[in-house]
Amino acid sequence: MTLPALADLRASAHVVALPLRTRFRGIDTREALLFQGPEGWSEFSPFVEYDDAEAATWLRAAIEFGWEQTPELLRTDVRVNATVPAVPASAVAGVLARFPGCRTAKVKVADAGQELADDVARVAAVREALGPEGRVRVDANGRWNVDEAEHALNALAGFDLEYAEQPCATVEELAELRERISTYLDIPIAADESVRKASDPLAVARAGAADLVVIKAQPLGGIRAALAIVADAGLPAVISSALDTSVGIAMGAHLAACVPDLVFDCGLGTASLLAADVTADPLLPEHGSIPVRRVEADGDLLTRYAASAERRDWWLERLARSYALLEA
Repeated sequence: MTLPALADLRASAHVVALPLRTRFRGIDTREALLFQGPEGWSEFSPFVEYDDAEAATWLRAAIEFGWEQTPELLRTDVRVNATVPAVPASAVAGVLARFPGCRTAKVKVADAGQELADDVARVAAVREALGPEGRVRVDANGRWNVDEAEHALNALAGFDLEYAEQPCATVEELAELRERISTYLDIPIAADESVRKASDPLAVARAGAADLVVIKAQPLGGIRAALAIVADAGLPAVISSALDTSVGIAMGAHLAACVPDLVFDCGLGTASLLAADVTADPLLPEHGSIPVRRVEADGDLLTRYAASAERRDWWLERLARSYALLEA
């Protein structure tokens, strides 16, 4: 990849702080840096706790999407899932209402400060809302050990789970859990963090530790890098997002449109979790799908939700450090 000049990135850079409808991943506001390349708007939004080496991979993806044409698209729209944060069961219906037509819901479980009973109640509410034909998947973000995961999946098995995403943190734990439950629980294991945060994203596939992989464009370095991982893993893939603005969601949608066999609904409906966006025409689910298209950032919205001067400086400094790592 030929890098554009850092000055060109900074020239069109906008840092935004977008409020969330519901607390998610421990945050109430999502910060992102947007810039515009010859192919259109792109997004650089690694979570603030990520180090520069990890952030540089996200920057590579952002530059690719803004400066290079995407590979051939195989579809014009992508089916997406609803995402249910770790809310009380009584709030589930309100969350699902923001994902019209979605037949699949991913439910956050194992949240800090909550009990398994909270997870069971939340998943039960989702199953009731979607009905018997709906698809329910759970995501623990690696917070269970093997024993906890086995116990939790036993408690949740009655809700006919589509799969369990990253129930344990390590590849070794995922492999052990998968072996344990394979004889009596029909719950596939999906790997997310074990792919996108791993020095070797294919290790989980080689170890037989997962039945499918969750793939995100920004954390894996862009559409082409992500497509290569999907091909080399040889497992079904779910294309997902990282609580992006609609600009970042567009990157994920283009990735999903390039995957040959897209069996599962994708985690690209998360713009519905934002109380504000950077475009007047956000990529929100309609009839359970989002279109595959570029998103134009709106100048008025970029101004209205501009981050503070201190946070803008923080992001621009992070941009420069990440750029230096790519340059090296």
